[in-house]
Amino acid sequence: MNVHRIRQMRKPNDYDASADLLNLIMSEPTTGKRLEEEDNKIPPGQLDYNAEGKLTGWDHPKWVAEDDQGQVIAYAHAWRAPWTEPGELMLNLVVHPKKRGTGVGRAIYDEVRRWSADVKASRIIIYMKDNDPASLAFAERRGYVQERHTFESVLELGNFEGNKLLDAIPDAHRTGIEFVTLADEPGEANERKLHELYQTTHLDIPGFSGSFPWFEEWKKWSIDQPGVRPEWIHIAKDGERYVGVVTLQQNEQTQAMYHEFTGVLREYRGRHLALALKLLAIQTAIGCRVPYLRTHNDSMNGPMLRINRDLLGFRAEPGSYKMVLEFRG
Repeated sequence: MNVHRIRQMRKPNDYDASADLLNLIMSEPTTGKRLEEEDNKIPPGQLDYNAEGKLTGWDHPKWVAEDDQGQVIAYAHAWRAPWTEPGELMLNLVVHPKKRGTGVGRAIYDEVRRWSADVKASRIIIYMKDNDPASLAFAERRGYVQERHTFESVLELGNFEGNKLLDAIPDAHRTGIEFVTLADEPGEANERKLHELYQTTHLDIPGFSGSFPWFEEWKKWSIDQPGVRPEWIHIAKDGERYVGVVTLQQNEQTQAMYHEFTGVLREYRGRHLALALKLLAIQTAIGCRVPYLRTHNDSMNGPMLRINRDLLGFRAEPGSYKMVLEFRG
């Protein structure tokens, strides 16, 4: 007989066990310390409702399931931020592979589902690997439908040469574009210019919804993140205007880097600035002796996929489906 108990996550006791479970599904590993640091950035939950009665505000409750030996065997995290689309909740859920099919996944999901109904959420979003048919079937049985498909890509740096692609950098210089890093131009004024660039270019990302974080929150969750350094944020400038950016984030466990974000203003596209910025990022990663770069792209973002896959040689990896449940009534 399989015995399990669903309870609220105990902090800090459950962080390490939760990280171990998350590492079963994440592309890059995390740690209990990292989960605790992220939680400490978030103030206590304060949910509210807008004029249409849709859920707003923020909260991030977490649950675990433990077996009769007290071992954590499942983890669930429901959350929304103030800039999340009204009514929406995001959900992470993972069950230890040896405990799948025992009812623990259903039990912890039902707990989250009850809480979601209590706070009157109208939509739950969960991302899951596109090569995990059992999890996809679990979601579909509960009414989730696929809304988007995101691809993962990896570039091994040991043999990267670039060849004539590197011409994109001097070609951009000849058109008056200058490349700097945030380390070259520190200070809040330039950080605010970068925030404006992030905000404008995020609106063009396929599938982007909700609003964009205000400056202090954006800074907390982007350029002040662990593994992000000012010298790893490459910026394209036209005069004093920031027109393009690529940001790298390093994982302390794998030493690999993630293309955390790439963006170019719409009126500067078609001039190979994204390619030039990515090549500068690759050069930075090689200089740091990074083994590989990882990135992700929405399936509808054809131009960025062509740069990554066709020009730079990123290798396709299993991606993720965005699965969505619309509440009725």
